Parts: sequence; structure tokens; C-alpha cells
Amino acid sequence: MSLRRLALVEAEREHPRRRLPTWLKVPAPGNARYVELKKFVRKGALHTVCEEARCPNIGECWGHHGTATFMILGNVCTRSCGFCAVRTGRPPVYDEDEPRRVAEAISGLGLRHAVLTSVNRDELPDGGAKIFAETIRLTRLSSPGTSIEVLIPDFKGNRAALETVLEQKPDILNHNVETIPRLYRRVRPQADYRRSLAVLAWSKGRGAKTKTGIMVGLGERSEEIVEVMRDLVEVGCDIMTIGQYLRPTPAHLPVERFYHPDEFEELKRLGESLGIAHVESGPLVRSSYHAASQVDKLHSRSRAPFRAR
Repeated sequence: MSLRRLALVEAEREHPRRRLPTWLKVPAPGNARYVELKKFVRKGALHTVCEEARCPNIGECWGHHGTATFMILGNVCTRSCGFCAVRTGRPPVYDEDEPRRVAEAISGLGLRHAVLTSVNRDELPDGGAKIFAETIRLTRLSSPGTSIEVLIPDFKGNRAALETVLEQKPDILNHNVETIPRLYRRVRPQADYRRSLAVLAWSKGRGAKTKTGIMVGLGERSEEIVEVMRDLVEVGCDIMTIGQYLRPTPAHLPVERFYHPDEFEELKRLGESLGIAHVESGPLVRSSYHAASQVDKLHSRSRAPFRAR
């Protein structure tokens, strides 16, 4: 176990896991649609962030909304964020056939909205951007009616890598800032808040519909959330998601507090009053939660899909 993980285990002794409030409890997944998607994922030797990150909404999203989030570039991340359940380490050589298998799964499942995300692959010169682009391209060919959202890493600020993804014209370009700047050293030690804002700003400047998200409950103050919202307005971000941080294991950061559903409603109202077009805010909200309906709302307002310049 790394020194960082040992320190977090020690923190567990000081901050034992809290009992979940009733509004954070969800039924176990298991309907026919959920089982079908799970079989497709296993058959194609694919990964989903829904499973790897232990998302509480997996039953709802897989079972009812025709949406799934595929995690490409393997399931081992080069970074060690204090909130994330995805494995950290030295990733294997990436699978160049993965884009084809993901595109086939999306087509076979008849998804109306597909989200493509990845682990961080900081050891690759382009951070894996080529695989993102090829997955989008093949999905467009096999599923022309499916909207595509990409939830990308920061590519270590590599603008050419970002351009590689943007050239394939995803419907939504998502990159999460995750938390407020003060907590970055503890929550995202290998990331940079301003670099993440720059990813959103450059993508917006190229004509993309942009999206980002934060977790709450890690020790942020209300005025710090407002400052993040103002920064997002400044870079023209279209969609913001806000959800409750849930500790995946005792080796991860403790929850400082649980927000009440009424507080999430207030954050939504506040973000939209500041100028963010759509804020999806709630205890169980995650990056891909109700993602298809967010695309529908944006397109109904603009009456035009995203096309990169």
C-alpha cells in the first residue's frame, strides 16, 4: 500500500464511515435491461466507469434511460485521486481494438446516448486522445442516431491532444473540475484547477457544448462553490453537475458532511441564476446522470447540434 493510502487509512480511524441518510439509499440493480447491458460489457471485455467507480445510479441508468458510460484505455489510472475507486498503478499497453468493441456494444444495445470516459494515461504522449477519437468515429459510423458525450482527462494541458478529440465533433465535451481549488492538493494531487478551466475554455472557443462537475461534502465552503460557478460562467460552461461525495472505501477521503436535498436545489438555482445554462444538482447526481436529457435540453434551446469549427 502506498504512503498516501496508508495516510488515508489512518484518517479512517479519526473519521469513521458515517451512516448514509435515507435520501442516499438506492435499491439494488437487477432488471432485464440492466442484465442485458452487463452481458454486453462482459462479452466485449469492456470497462464501464459505472462499475469501476461504484456509481450508485448504475441500476437506474442502465435499466431505464438507454445510457451507459464506457471507460476506455483500460481500468488502471496513472493518478491517485483521494476520492476515486478506480485502481492506480502502471497501466498495461492499451488495446487498439477497444474502439471497435465499444462501438459494437453501443450499436448492439441501441443506446440513445453514450458517454466515453477514461482513466488518466499520463505515460502516453497524447494521453490517449487518439483512442477517444477513434471510438467516436466508429460509433458515428455504426450508430448515427446516438449522441456522444466524452468525459476527458486534462491531457496534461496538451492542446494538440484536445484538438484530436474535438475534431471528431462529440455532442458534449465534459471535463470535471471535481472540487474547489483549495482542496486540490488533497483531492486531486496530480491535477491543476486552472488547467482544467483551460480545457473547458479552449473547447468552448472551438464551438463545443461543454460540461463539468463537482462533488460536495469534502470540506468546501459555500462561498468557494460560488467562486467555482463564477469561474465556469467565465469560461462559458453550458452544463454543471453537483453531487454528494460518497467514500468508496475506508482508504479514501472521509465525507465531511452530507448535504440535504434542499441544499442541492438551492445550488441548482444559484448556478443557473449566475448564468450556467443547466445545473443538474442532487445527492446522487454523477457526471453521466440524466446525461441524455441534458443534451436534449441544450439542443432544444439552440436547435443545432455541436459542430467543431
